[in-house]
Amino acid sequence: MNAPNTTSMTVPAGAALALANAIAVVIPSYKVTRHILGVIEGIGPEATRIYVVDDKCPDGSGAFVREHCRDPRVVVLEHAENQGVGGAVMTGYRAAIADGAKVIVKIDGDGQMDGSLLPNFVAPILAGEADYTKGNRFFNLERIGAMPPMRLFGNAILSLMAKLSSGYWDLFDPTNGYTAIHADAARFLPFDKISKRYFFESDMLFRLNILGAVVVDVPMDAVYGDEVSNLKISKIVTEFFSKHVRNFGKRLFYNYYLRNMSVASIELPLGIFLTCFGAGYGISHWIASARSGISTPAGTVMLAALPVIMGVQLILAFLAHDVASVPRRPLHKKTLYRSSNSGSK
Repeated sequence: MNAPNTTSMTVPAGAALALANAIAVVIPSYKVTRHILGVIEGIGPEATRIYVVDDKCPDGSGAFVREHCRDPRVVVLEHAENQGVGGAVMTGYRAAIADGAKVIVKIDGDGQMDGSLLPNFVAPILAGEADYTKGNRFFNLERIGAMPPMRLFGNAILSLMAKLSSGYWDLFDPTNGYTAIHADAARFLPFDKISKRYFFESDMLFRLNILGAVVVDVPMDAVYGDEVSNLKISKIVTEFFSKHVRNFGKRLFYNYYLRNMSVASIELPLGIFLTCFGAGYGISHWIASARSGISTPAGTVMLAALPVIMGVQLILAFLAHDVASVPRRPLHKKTLYRSSNSGSK
């Protein structure tokens, strides 16, 4: 990946040292020139540094912010080539970690996210309850009606797929881009492997589950104004589906066979085998019976039904185990514990 050109606005001397216990905000910027200044103004004093990442924006949003924004916290980072929202966020993460930020918040630049909610996203992380927080627009049922029907339906489908592929069964609204992460958890992320386009948020959840990070939802309301979405539903449906299937397979292999094995490691393959065997056996005999005009014996029916029943039960048992295996102990606490132990030796 090409290293971004970094241009800093007026940043107070010693600001990097001040970031030791600070909150950094990353704003990926692409075709959001109309909204970007308002987004920056809406970020409260809790944030010590704001990184605006110009992802080779055709509108020159980076130069626009540099020229019109007087907030001393703002640093403009520019990509020589467009890398997508994921690539822009990873650039911001790297810069924030290098400056010593403790928590890194990601806010979109299109004005859909309320900057005043930032403390709500940071609080669970600072309290040691989570490594990563993300917005959920589905908590307030009274406000769901404001969401366009297509987005509502799409989010429901994507949420189900994300639960399977990421393993975070207690989360919803997986494509929500309002997020926060503890820097100690962000350091473990494989920056170069995370999807750089619109699958970024869902891929982040998969990567965090592999790390064993704790993720929690934060209630929020979305704002839909005159912003122009760059997301084309018809274009990403097949891409999202194939990537969710890929991540689901990887997660199963990593969590149930490579790094650990349990009863669930046997339940899933055995359940799939029995279900497929029973279904295949039953269908083949049903076809043969239909062709010959002779009724299938009860014993044959039972021989087909029993493996299916047992297989489904085993698959459900695996799913119950998977739901119960959602990470509960924050990763950054484990990191601090290991660091303190290594320092005492």
